[in-house]
Amino acid sequence: MLRRKAYEKLVDWKSEKKRKALCIIGARQIGKTTIVREFAASNYDCLAEINFITDKGAADIFAGSLDAETLIVNLTAYLRKPLTPGKTLVFFDEVQNCPNARTAIKFLVEDGRFDYIESGAMLGVRHKTVSSYPVGFEEIYRMYPMDFEEYLWANGVQQSTIDYLKDCFKQKSEVRDAIHNTMKKLFYSYIVVGGMPQVVQTFVETHDIGRVIENQRDILEQYRLDISQYAEGSEKIKIRAVFDSIPAQLNDKNRRFYVNSINKNARLARYDNCFKWLEDAGVALPCYNVTEPRAPLQLNEKRSLFKLFMNDVGLLCASCFDNIQFELLNGHVDVNMGSILENAIAQQLRSGGFQLYYYDSVELGEVDFLIQNGTSVEIIEAKSGHDYKKHKALDNVTAVKGWEFENTYVLCEGNVETDGSVTYLPWYMYIFLKQSPIPKGKIYQIDISALHMPESKSSPSI
Repeated sequence: MLRRKAYEKLVDWKSEKKRKALCIIGARQIGKTTIVREFAASNYDCLAEINFITDKGAADIFAGSLDAETLIVNLTAYLRKPLTPGKTLVFFDEVQNCPNARTAIKFLVEDGRFDYIESGAMLGVRHKTVSSYPVGFEEIYRMYPMDFEEYLWANGVQQSTIDYLKDCFKQKSEVRDAIHNTMKKLFYSYIVVGGMPQVVQTFVETHDIGRVIENQRDILEQYRLDISQYAEGSEKIKIRAVFDSIPAQLNDKNRRFYVNSINKNARLARYDNCFKWLEDAGVALPCYNVTEPRAPLQLNEKRSLFKLFMNDVGLLCASCFDNIQFELLNGHVDVNMGSILENAIAQQLRSGGFQLYYYDSVELGEVDFLIQNGTSVEIIEAKSGHDYKKHKALDNVTAVKGWEFENTYVLCEGNVETDGSVTYLPWYMYIFLKQSPIPKGKIYQIDISALHMPESKSSPSI
């Protein structure tokens, strides 16, 4: 069984005293169903699972009254097995195919007899079909393909090695050559294999790159079928065109997405919904340009200028490069590596909790990524070649007065090194660039005793 960080999220969710339903959103084939089953097997006496695609009659459970008593009677009758209160997890899979189940979650959570998890690949794009969302009774958790750290676990890398690398990252000290060279080879394999669990499992078990590519292309075809099934009307053709053009757009020199490359008469506004659809479906990751690299980045974003990355770097390789996989595995990363490297970084940053931004201007040039941690902004530059110490745009941006950056990183083939304000990190160390967690248990209370006015004395009686 592949180790996933999502499992820790499920454990944290179950530890909460007043649990909402957990709604897991993410692209198809990223391991949502598998992780819920694994979690249920270790933490509950009973798993009541309903898949609204394969269980054709299951939607009838929610066709009538949505009060909890009726729903639970219908549920137990459909499953034909007793459900023990306090020890049962009810799992609604592919819940986008039964909008009433999503609405009913409010009443089921209020009832409190069982715990509930919902999941679905197309939840983000089927929002219009839900008549009433269970606001306040549902916690959204977005799941992504396996990141590079999870990939290392799958390939047998010991936690002690990862801890050693993390210490080198914190101390900004060089990694031992033997470990550094091995980690680079693992990184080369990751950009070919990617993080789709089925594909990773195939690689770990067989190391057959041909089978890896076949699995990846099957997933890509499933994504195209989802577009045909779930996109609305005339949008299907445009969404498919955008999806299929992502590799070519990334392979362009500046990676920026141009809709007129799809159709010379295309206008960005007409494709707005297409980009949003692909993002909501979890198969594409937009990275927006900002007018200034200052916090808060979201207030400076320009929605009309963006890059569009694939949700998985392995799928990117499979979709656009013929027979390049063995070149990459052998360390020949200078061939078309720029777009692949940026995609791998975008994927890792997004799964680590960051929104994706970059900066580009005619005067200063382009820096690949900006991330915001609290009120601090950090720069990340991706370099695929040997001349990674040449970064004119980065130098221009960091020299601007009034623009302050907590850290400036260049991800490259070299070892850890510091030169002035720039820290050079090996590509694989991007796993340590993570969003700081929201602190829990910190209580802030204001003393308002100074606002209590003294009681007025009554006038003396005459």
